[in-house]
Amino acid sequence: MAFDGTWKIDRNENYEKFMEAMGIGMMKRKLGAHDNLKITIQQNGDKFNVKEASNFRNIEIEFTLGVNFEYSLADGTELSGAWTLEGNKLVATFTRKDNGKVLKATREIVGDELVQTYVYEGVESKRFFKR
Repeated sequence: MAFDGTWKIDRNENYEKFMEAMGIGMMKRKLGAHDNLKITIQQNGDKFNVKEASNFRNIEIEFTLGVNFEYSLADGTELSGAWTLEGNKLVATFTRKDNGKVLKATREIVGDELVQTYVYEGVESKRFFKR
């Protein structure tokens, strides 16, 4: 599938503002902007296995499209939600457990990049990954 492969962070747009909106402190924002994130995605039908490796943590997430699951961000923020496939985009809606606010995320292949977009409280950020 198109998402399969190992993707390394190349650049960010508005990522620090997004982290600020999420309530992440200044030190963690500065570190997060330079996390050297690498994502490995394997898709088998509607099941996904995603490995995230960064300067801060290494985790493995398994999910099935359309099925809610629990997830924690690198700063410890706990979320619940699901990924769906809309055309050629992975689209997620997650709800924060601490305040009930919604985090939207998309992953799509644009040219030779994986573009991950986050929207929280009206603040949009993009992270661009290369194979």
